[in-house]
Amino acid sequence: MTRVPGGGAGFDSALTGPHPRRRFLAWLAASPLVSASAAAQVADESFRIKEAGEAINVFDLEAAARRNMRSAHWGYLATGVLDDATVQANRDGFAKWGVTARRMVDTSSVNIDCGLFGEAWSSPVALAPVSSQRAFHQDGERPAAQAARTRNALLILSSLTTISIETVIRDRDGPVWFQLYPTNDRAIARALVERADKAGASAIVLTVDLLAGGARRETMAALGRSDAGNCAQCHEPGSGMAGFLKRKAMFDRLDLAGVRSVGDPSMTWEFVTELRGWTRKKILVKGIMSPDDAERALAFGADGVIVSNHGGRAEESLVSTIEVLPSIRAKIGTRAPILLDGGVRRGVDVFKALALGADMVCIGRPYVWGSAAFGREGVEAAMRLIDDELVSAMEQAGVTRLAGVKRDRLVRLS
Repeated sequence: MTRVPGGGAGFDSALTGPHPRRRFLAWLAASPLVSASAAAQVADESFRIKEAGEAINVFDLEAAARRNMRSAHWGYLATGVLDDATVQANRDGFAKWGVTARRMVDTSSVNIDCGLFGEAWSSPVALAPVSSQRAFHQDGERPAAQAARTRNALLILSSLTTISIETVIRDRDGPVWFQLYPTNDRAIARALVERADKAGASAIVLTVDLLAGGARRETMAALGRSDAGNCAQCHEPGSGMAGFLKRKAMFDRLDLAGVRSVGDPSMTWEFVTELRGWTRKKILVKGIMSPDDAERALAFGADGVIVSNHGGRAEESLVSTIEVLPSIRAKIGTRAPILLDGGVRRGVDVFKALALGADMVCIGRPYVWGSAAFGREGVEAAMRLIDDELVSAMEQAGVTRLAGVKRDRLVRLS
């Protein structure tokens, strides 16, 4: 995607565009002339947006989504584990890096087109796998697939999708990547991979950081207790893992009697080699947080890795993904692509991740906020806002192509 800038930023440009009042309020909130309390009052405008096009950032979509969702479902989306400290660590990690501004560079045309494994997209911002999306929108994963088609974006579909991969690929009008939870039953894992292969998935993304369910999700539990609705209408009490999985589209007609967890706590690196025997598609290992594990993933047959701590939903390590990214890139060099997720909320976060070694960057919660708030238009808005912010960061850094986003454009702040 190429954007040609059209005008400067400031008071005059705040009064232009389709929503001049909101743009003026956003400019006013950022102005040093406005006190903290007045800025907070201005920020309250974000809680009253009525359509996706009014959002000035993804946090507008977050506020709108929370209004639309029952508390138990919001808890499932928002939760980390224990004190949610790793969720916050992911955000804090980006604040440790600043962008070096460069002047007098022709940035009249900035291109953020991206490609991996022979596939091409209009942005390096991909949609991460997020499970159970019918909890957020009645059409499940379809708004994300439709938006990915409109924006020509990479979509990674969760094993726990509520919509079949065949429908998602049809809505996307192109291949998606399929994220694999192997479960503790290898026959189930192989059946999922073979179905994804047959449907046309172009890569398999093995998740390795959620082996037996992860640590306790306290925010989810607390908000679930406060939900006044009848959860039993959708969730059968006492049905266990098999009851949970039978409501997921990819597990239709599979024998789930022996399934105890979506992950496999006995899984070792040899499973990557076994997986390689099931598919000719590209294999990426998701959940990598150390250079040595990245090296092992490649040694056992992976084609790439995704630096991820499950958005803070599986571990309370307090280690952010952006912190470990440079050492992982240094370890594997240019032998394989690296993707990153965790805490990405702004285009400048994408810029920093690319500069520190990522080839692509995945967003999760932000696009689901968009879906929960406004369906397909909300997902498109989330991607557009982050893409626009990425282009702005590149302009300020004097970079016109993704290949130019390098470590020398960053400053370590702490």
